[in-house]
Amino acid sequence: MRAERVLFALAVALFCIGAARDGIDAWIDRTDLPSLAIETGTEVRDRHGDLLRAYVVGDGRWRLATGLDAVDPTYVSMLIAYEDKRFRRHAGADPWAILRAGADAVLHGGVRSGASTLTMQVARLLEDGPTGAWGGKLRQLRVALALERRLGKDAILTLYLNRAPFGGNIEGVRAAALTWFGKEPRRLTPAQAALLVALPQSPETRRPDRHPAMARSARDRVLDRLAGAGGLSPDAAIAAKREPIPTERRAFPALSPHLADRLTGDAPGAPVIATTLERPLQGALESLARQALRGRGDRLSIAIMVADHTTGDILAQVGSADYDNDPRQGFVDMTRALRSPGSTLKPLVYGLAFDRGLAHPETLIDDVPTAFGPYAPQNFDGQFRGTVRLREALQMSLNIPVVKLTEALGPARLTDALRRAGTDVVVPGGRPGLAVALGGAGVTLEGMVQLYATLANGGRRVDLRATPDTVAPGAAVISPEAAWHVGDILSGLAPPPGAPRNGLAYKTGTSYGHRDAWAIGWDGRHVAGVWMGRPDGTPVPGAFGGDLAAPVLFQTFARIAPTLTPLAPPPPATLMTGTADLPAPLRRFRGPAEIRSQAGSPPPVIAFPPDGARMRIDKGQLTIKLRDGRAPFTILADGVPVAVQSTERETRIDVAAPGYITLSVIDAAGKSARSQVRLDDTGGG
Repeated sequence: MRAERVLFALAVALFCIGAARDGIDAWIDRTDLPSLAIETGTEVRDRHGDLLRAYVVGDGRWRLATGLDAVDPTYVSMLIAYEDKRFRRHAGADPWAILRAGADAVLHGGVRSGASTLTMQVARLLEDGPTGAWGGKLRQLRVALALERRLGKDAILTLYLNRAPFGGNIEGVRAAALTWFGKEPRRLTPAQAALLVALPQSPETRRPDRHPAMARSARDRVLDRLAGAGGLSPDAAIAAKREPIPTERRAFPALSPHLADRLTGDAPGAPVIATTLERPLQGALESLARQALRGRGDRLSIAIMVADHTTGDILAQVGSADYDNDPRQGFVDMTRALRSPGSTLKPLVYGLAFDRGLAHPETLIDDVPTAFGPYAPQNFDGQFRGTVRLREALQMSLNIPVVKLTEALGPARLTDALRRAGTDVVVPGGRPGLAVALGGAGVTLEGMVQLYATLANGGRRVDLRATPDTVAPGAAVISPEAAWHVGDILSGLAPPPGAPRNGLAYKTGTSYGHRDAWAIGWDGRHVAGVWMGRPDGTPVPGAFGGDLAAPVLFQTFARIAPTLTPLAPPPPATLMTGTADLPAPLRRFRGPAEIRSQAGSPPPVIAFPPDGARMRIDKGQLTIKLRDGRAPFTILADGVPVAVQSTERETRIDVAAPGYITLSVIDAAGKSARSQVRLDDTGGG
């Protein structure tokens, strides 16, 4: 009978245990879990994934997304060994830890050690629940058991890494590593890892910036326990204790703030925004910008921009020297502010003149007092140089020659070329005049760097981009030969005092009233622009682009790379000769007024093929017929001379391939005509 009673009691006990287990299972399964979604701050990253700028979450906390693979394994192993050594084996609660904590409480008359697992800590963090009340503990236990059933161990650990408090408004191990050590948590010293293990236990009383002694003591306890358990050698623990405790919070990265604000505004809520920027270069140029303004008053501002003109990638963009500086209006992004470009549009004017066969770098031009109707421009220094080569006129940035070229081209053609290059231009009154060539328009530094990238890229448009988007190849704005001539001329400019003569192709500019100082240039790969002035547009007495901005431009290139990438060689069709060997019409420039003053025959006409015609290529050649005008003639195809000093009125020229071709003829009086036709293999005329 006794045996039967024992068996019965055992059966009842097993039944009760089974029923209890089933009831607990059902109780756990019915658990309503808190939201597992973690709000993290938006991150703006450079082309390599490094952090440029971070933003706080809605409640003002610094919390940056991170995963196990982005955290030093030493820290993770220390955390588990110190906080919950059976984390990988228990189901959310550690029975042995509970028994140990209970025994300690009975023996010592009070709680001396906790039994909270990492999973229970995550449960508390998700709900911001209490730590001491029995009701709170029971809720944490229930949520922890449910988390273990629904998530894997790594997912639970990841929640801890993102939500653990580290003092003040710092949450998550990544924000903590950046705050206390100024580094990502991928690589931590044992001392740094131990401090990050200790801080969440009492984040406010152990804050290193406020309680360094408490922080050191807590860190050292972690090191001692790990050394005692064999997780760290005694020598390593001793060495780690010698490492100083950080006593100041470090600022979060805030590079390229203007661009970062713009990109986050364009993509609200995006967790990560990738850019094309280079973090080291961005930081170096922001330091250069601050350095360039030292001793120059508290109202001067600066903007710098660097791009790879072979891809369009923006590598650095400095909108001002100090984002939070109110006297300098540092919050204004001066890479996008409309300003007068001064003389920085002159290279495009020359490129267009070369492209259209109006002139050559060795063409002579008169720099003499000239009136263009009521408009009578002067050179910046009020002097005139007489007859000069166009190469010299551009290098000396003379005003009369460039206005003559603009008159011959038509100012509307200049503004049209700017827009085709991707540069927005605002013309007062909406109708461009000759003054546009001297800066009488509004452009941005971003637009001017876009223009110079086009010149640097052989005359083909390059769309600049700050994010790694796909960009279609741009159309040609001027011919490769004309673009090369411009670069060759500008690379011959003398550098600023103290700067190396390194062959940088660059141009400076100063707007009317000394309001804007510019310097923009390129080498074989990079293009960079510098603007200096006051955001409110007031004059800066004595400010010249050559004196103020050019030295910064050369320092910018010195920070891009130790040496410049050489400029490209001349294209095969480039006409490289002296003035005397040029076709007669190209030896001396004659503007519209000079041509009108010449008596004689009417201008030449391209009688065949007529403008707008569609022609069939005949054995790779095209026949050209001329009427009127005075021989000899110079005929150009797409700006390249194909017949020089010809006395014939019918000429056959070689054509390379089907497509559009622009034919130009210049007669002995300098008068010209133009015809654009389309050539193909099968189509009719």
